[in-house]
Amino acid sequence: MPSTPSLQTAAEIPTERLPTFADIEAAAGRLAGHAVVTPLLTNAELDRETGARVLIKPEMLQRTCSFKFRGAYNKISRLAVGPERPRAVVAYSSGNHAQGVAAAAALAGIPAVIVMPSDAPAIKVSNTKGYGAEVILYDRRTEQREEIAARIAAERSAAIIPPYEDPDVIAGQGTAAREIVLQAREIGAVPDLLVAPCSGGGLLAGTALAMETLSPNTRIYSAEPEGFDDMRRSLAAGRRVENEAVSGSFCDALLARRPGEITFEINRKRLAGGVAVTDAEVAAAMEYAFRVLKLVTEPGGAVGLAALLTGKLDARGRTVAVLCSGGNVDAGTFCKAVGGGTS
Repeated sequence: MPSTPSLQTAAEIPTERLPTFADIEAAAGRLAGHAVVTPLLTNAELDRETGARVLIKPEMLQRTCSFKFRGAYNKISRLAVGPERPRAVVAYSSGNHAQGVAAAAALAGIPAVIVMPSDAPAIKVSNTKGYGAEVILYDRRTEQREEIAARIAAERSAAIIPPYEDPDVIAGQGTAAREIVLQAREIGAVPDLLVAPCSGGGLLAGTALAMETLSPNTRIYSAEPEGFDDMRRSLAAGRRVENEAVSGSFCDALLARRPGEITFEINRKRLAGGVAVTDAEVAAAMEYAFRVLKLVTEPGGAVGLAALLTGKLDARGRTVAVLCSGGNVDAGTFCKAVGGGTS
């Protein structure tokens, strides 16, 4: 087992490293014409079942089928026009950030190398290669992906594109929440609650910054797989805590060991709490999304919907925005989930 790095307290994070709402606005400008403005969906049956007014943000309809393209493109597009344009970019990811970086790098004309776990879903590995990236596999139980990426970056004069621990990446992810608020206004809605999936916390950090300015009364919750709910437990403890396991949930996109330093500094001040759901509850949410909403969602993308459908996030009588983060799922895993089981 690789050694665990010490956990830095939030008080040690320099303020200048933290993104702002202005960075999200700038990211929205860069993404215009490149990222999809995904719709905000409503469904009468879902509203009746939950007793809430539910607003679904389907980021599986985003370029590369997840929100990750937003942060990757924002980061890489800035590097591409800078004075020190890198010879290549390197990223580490279980799959969605991998695809986002690969696609964004291709648009910028920069080679990409992606470090992925050997147990990553085949569709995510295949798609990443399909966007033109070189994929290097590692064993998540015995190797540190950050160390591998750092070595590659040094050897190839490449810039590292972190999956969440980066101001530009966080700002890019925040554009999804910005769209939620603006789209909700168009239908006369203001979210009382917002729930989004969480791994390292970049999506939630960008979401929290966007909502703080655009909808400050909205209460924001993380959704995570049971046993991998490090953000929920970290918020309760007031400091970053780790998961004991590195694998064991079929929510492959949400298995970060601990919240990021920058992301936790943002989230600890702005999130109302977190919700943990079981794999069985996630599978049920995937089946519901397919049957009722006509959406294909990967396990990690369905955890927020699972939190709502189980009642663990009580939204009765309220307006709740649910961010479904992605839809990159192997056919076998999806069919087993919607057929009444998990992978």
